[in-house]
Amino acid sequence: MARQTLGRGSSRPGSSSRVLAGSDRNPITMRLCQKQETVLSLQSIFAPGKAMRRLAGFALTLCVALCLGLAASGQATDVNDVHVIPRVPEAPAAPERAKAEVPKQDLLSPTGGLNAHVRPMKVDVDLVLVPVTITDPLNRLVTGLDRENFQLFEGNAPQDIKTFSSEDAPVSLGVIFDSSGSMSSKMDRAKDAVVEFFKTANPQDEFFMITFSDEPEEVTDFTSSVDEIQNKLVFAVPRRRTALLDAIYMGVSKMRQAKYAKKALLIISDGGDNHSRYTENEIKSLVKEADVMIYAIGIYDRYASAMEERLGPQLLSDITELTGGRAFTIDNPNDLGDVATKIGVELRNQYVLGYHPSKIVRDGKWRKIKVKLLPPKGLPPLRVYARTGYYAPVE
Repeated sequence: MARQTLGRGSSRPGSSSRVLAGSDRNPITMRLCQKQETVLSLQSIFAPGKAMRRLAGFALTLCVALCLGLAASGQATDVNDVHVIPRVPEAPAAPERAKAEVPKQDLLSPTGGLNAHVRPMKVDVDLVLVPVTITDPLNRLVTGLDRENFQLFEGNAPQDIKTFSSEDAPVSLGVIFDSSGSMSSKMDRAKDAVVEFFKTANPQDEFFMITFSDEPEEVTDFTSSVDEIQNKLVFAVPRRRTALLDAIYMGVSKMRQAKYAKKALLIISDGGDNHSRYTENEIKSLVKEADVMIYAIGIYDRYASAMEERLGPQLLSDITELTGGRAFTIDNPNDLGDVATKIGVELRNQYVLGYHPSKIVRDGKWRKIKVKLLPPKGLPPLRVYARTGYYAPVE
């Protein structure tokens, strides 16, 4: 404002001082104006006479040159005194620069949300762990076997068993409970079966529970309190349709939060799926990759009318066997408690074989596993339950 007003200043005496009055006045402008007033007063002194006018012109020229030199000198000094030297932006430190270059998606937590591609069997420092269950022709557990009674193959290549265990290790366990409308006549027995199952629990075990009808619902997070699971189960009410495959998807995804290496799901259902978004093949691919054993208790009516109910036993059998678990089919709800107890005991009496692959290729491809049994003499034919393979790491 001060500079604009100076350019339009009035020619009346004292107009310069009026222009500079106020908050816009600064020292440089005052000095220039004072020097201009000095030159004007010299002209008025030397105005009479021609010679004097020449002398005044010479003096005026000299004074103007002198004033401009002084003004330039004063201006240079004052500018440096008044203005702030622009600060050169500093380059950010190397760590900050590296952080800024990381894509946003890399900063996101990998555990947020559900992901159908769950990492497969536990592979830690190239050690592959294979849980194995052995049963006799009467479907009874066989315990007391030693390392020498087992052979391991990856593909067609035999593997050296480096670790062998048959101890009761803590388990991260999820119960997937069918609360669809068709469970109305079996709901009380099914709830009792869950109670019997938890009677075999290890004090260090952790649990969660999912109920499902036409969509799955997580009713408890991981907890070590059996009472909390049972209290939530009281509110399960039979209704609507059956989204079994969606419930398995949610259960496998939830297992990414488990704290124990040994993980298992127990499914209690009375029929096949009729309301899921995920297909059977998608769920089979999911459980094939996941490091989770799946057990199932199927409660089926003798004369199933719907196609999905007739296919239910085979569906659960196919899914569980891919994981090294197994499915139990019953037609009498009174047997639920005994079967649930049997599964609980089996989970805590498995053999765990560990080996380092003789040929390590980190290509993320499927590696087929085969467990063969060399039983002691005198035993009847035994059956081996073990997962069928794992996906190799990619890094």
